[in-house]
Amino acid sequence: MGLERAARALSRVGVLVVAAPVAALAEGAPSIEARPMLGAMQTHNVAGLAVVLGLILFATILSLVYLRERVGWTRKERALQDELAHLRGAHDRAEMLLHSERQVLVAWAGRGEPSIVGDAGFAQDLRNQDLRNQDLRSQDSRGLQGGSRHLLAFGTWLAPQDAQLLDSAVATLRERGTGFRMNLRSLAGRYIEAQGQAVGGRALLRLRETTDERRELIELRHTLEEAKRGLSALAGLLDALPQPIWHRSPDGALAFVNAAYAAAVEAPSREAALSHGLELLDRSAREQIVRQARRPGLPAQALRLSAVVAGARRTLDVSESTLEAGRVGIAVDVSELESVRADLQRQMDANVRTLDQLPTAVAMFDARQRLIFHNAAYQRLWDLDPAFLEGRPLDGEILDRLRAARKLPEQADFRSWKTDVLAAYRAVEPTDTPWYLPDGRTLRVVADPNPQGGLTYLYHDVSESMKLASRYDALMKEQAETLEALKEPVAVFGADGRLTVANRAFAATWRLDPATLAGKPHVDAVIAACRALTPDQSPWAGIRQSVTGLSETRSGHGCRLDINDGTVLDCSSQPLPLGATLLTFIDVTASANVERALTEKNDALERASQLRDTFVHHVSYELRSPLTNIIGFTQLLGDETVGALNERQREYSEHIMRSSAALLVIINDILDLASIDAGSLELQRETIDVRATVEAAVRGIEDRLAESDIGLDLDVPEGVGSVFADGKRVRQILFNLLSNAVGFSAPGQQVRVEARREGRELRLTVTDRGRGIAPEVIDRVFDRFESNTLGTKHRGVGLGLSIVRSFVELHGGRVEIHSAPGTGTRVTCLFPVEPPPGNGGLAEAAE
Repeated sequence: MGLERAARALSRVGVLVVAAPVAALAEGAPSIEARPMLGAMQTHNVAGLAVVLGLILFATILSLVYLRERVGWTRKERALQDELAHLRGAHDRAEMLLHSERQVLVAWAGRGEPSIVGDAGFAQDLRNQDLRNQDLRSQDSRGLQGGSRHLLAFGTWLAPQDAQLLDSAVATLRERGTGFRMNLRSLAGRYIEAQGQAVGGRALLRLRETTDERRELIELRHTLEEAKRGLSALAGLLDALPQPIWHRSPDGALAFVNAAYAAAVEAPSREAALSHGLELLDRSAREQIVRQARRPGLPAQALRLSAVVAGARRTLDVSESTLEAGRVGIAVDVSELESVRADLQRQMDANVRTLDQLPTAVAMFDARQRLIFHNAAYQRLWDLDPAFLEGRPLDGEILDRLRAARKLPEQADFRSWKTDVLAAYRAVEPTDTPWYLPDGRTLRVVADPNPQGGLTYLYHDVSESMKLASRYDALMKEQAETLEALKEPVAVFGADGRLTVANRAFAATWRLDPATLAGKPHVDAVIAACRALTPDQSPWAGIRQSVTGLSETRSGHGCRLDINDGTVLDCSSQPLPLGATLLTFIDVTASANVERALTEKNDALERASQLRDTFVHHVSYELRSPLTNIIGFTQLLGDETVGALNERQREYSEHIMRSSAALLVIINDILDLASIDAGSLELQRETIDVRATVEAAVRGIEDRLAESDIGLDLDVPEGVGSVFADGKRVRQILFNLLSNAVGFSAPGQQVRVEARREGRELRLTVTDRGRGIAPEVIDRVFDRFESNTLGTKHRGVGLGLSIVRSFVELHGGRVEIHSAPGTGTRVTCLFPVEPPPGNGGLAEAAE
């Protein structure tokens, strides 16, 4: 356009330049005075003319170029106008298409603000349905920015979960260019389609409100999803059922089976069962089911068929129903039901056989009073024709036939009696009536109404029972007479504690009124009356307990009663059947007097023995005091502290010391035995080392071993451990055993001491190789003051082994001795490693 304006200006300048000389010439020829000047002017005009001509030529060329360019620009302008018109049409069509639906396009270019095309109030309209079809093209930039901010705040107009999902998808689209397509739901409950994609380096988001068809499609999809979930739940329910279920297509092929069907045909899965077409029933069974299903006008019924289910033959109730989409079927395993039914039938047969074996006649009638069952005893009782009974006669017909045969009790008004008998069909409770038959028998007839209607008769022949009752009464009278004839007091109390039987001797002994006894008093009243005659009241509690006690195992009870007149009675209670108790009293006055005399004599002997022990105890103490003085003075003499001794004096002092020591040992043994007998000796128990204790005892006998030239074999292993005992007494036991072994051993022989732990016992054994003990002597070696030299130089008072046994038994152990002439003697003491509770003193050992 600028070039065109410049060309037009130049053309106007050229016209003016050419027009000026022409105008000057047209004014006429100059005057003579002006000619010199005219010549100069002509030269100037020629130059001007040349310039003008050049300008004209330039203008002409420029005009031609202008015209040429103008034609080109005109064509371009026309093309641009055509393109603009096309773009305007395309823009109008795009706007028409964009506004044909409620949608918005949001484009992001880099990190800048997004550009929004479409209805910026889209989100607001979705939230507030009364704002619709607003044209925001006339809004200013401020309103557009406000609408875009509201549009991009998805949480203000979308459901929270959908808004969060869309925010995440848009962020991923802008960062990575990952496209998406999703269906959303606004707060107003309307459906929105969101599509995001990257176009030309920009992130483009399209939000479009779906049409009614689209919304309907989404709703149909939701409905389809619900239907799928329902079908899935139904399939899960069918899989949970233990019965095989299947669905067949119209052509008869399997279309669906549940897990139980797959398990029944031993398929790894139901898909495998469908793909291989595994059938539960054979061809003939399936054809039978199809034929039954095709019966017009008849409802489908279950067919009982046999099939192999999971490798086992089972009985199935199979049902199939025809539907538009084929047939559905189910198979119910009734094998257990059939088994139960068979068991029930067998039970019923067994009951019939059992009832036939009963001696009681049984007859069952239904609600119509017809006989439906009778056992063999019923037929034998009335001797009726079996054919008649098999014909299921009425109860009244049977009564009429029995009356005609004169087998029923004679009645003055048989019709009324029969009506009373048949009234049991309308009764609620059973009736029990005696029938006295003409042949002398007595029947107890029980009519029991059945819950389903009808009646069951039980005919008990009680003729023998009545005879037995009569015989029982006679026997009771006989026994009562027998008890009355007894001289010993006898009484029988029932389970309720009341007196049922008492003879005359019982009333006479306890001075009771026969009238009072006839009133069957309670045992408490009887005891209260008898107590006045006995000084000792304690036995009566045991008698009462034996009569009224409720112990599970009843046993007899015995006691002795002393009566004020000097009579002594032995009372014995014995349990009888049915909770009764028998009390018998025996006069033992003579034997009691003899027993009392023997007891008094025994008490006197015990007092004499105790006096002897006391005497020995005191004498031993009195002997030990001067003996201690003798030993002390002898030691002073032997130590030569009061003066030197010659050889004979020294020998005498040593002899006095040895004799005094031996005497002291005897006295100590006597004191220990006296303490044991008196029950005053108590063990001082402690945990002692067995090996150290044995070694201590051996040290006390070393001098005698050396003097007698006796060897010692000590076999006490290191691991023998310890024992809970009185160490002093254990050493005394070993010392006495070693003294005996040394005394009965010859010079050059050997004594062996052995200690072993065996289980919960400690075994101490002392063995010698001496002369041994004869069998007739070995039983008395542990007795007190029993001394047998057996031809040796050993002398003693016979208390050593007695002390050993007493101390070992006081520890809760025992002593064993094994010996034979010529083989030596072995004495073994067995000690418990842990003593039994309460066995720490002599009192427990004595008990």
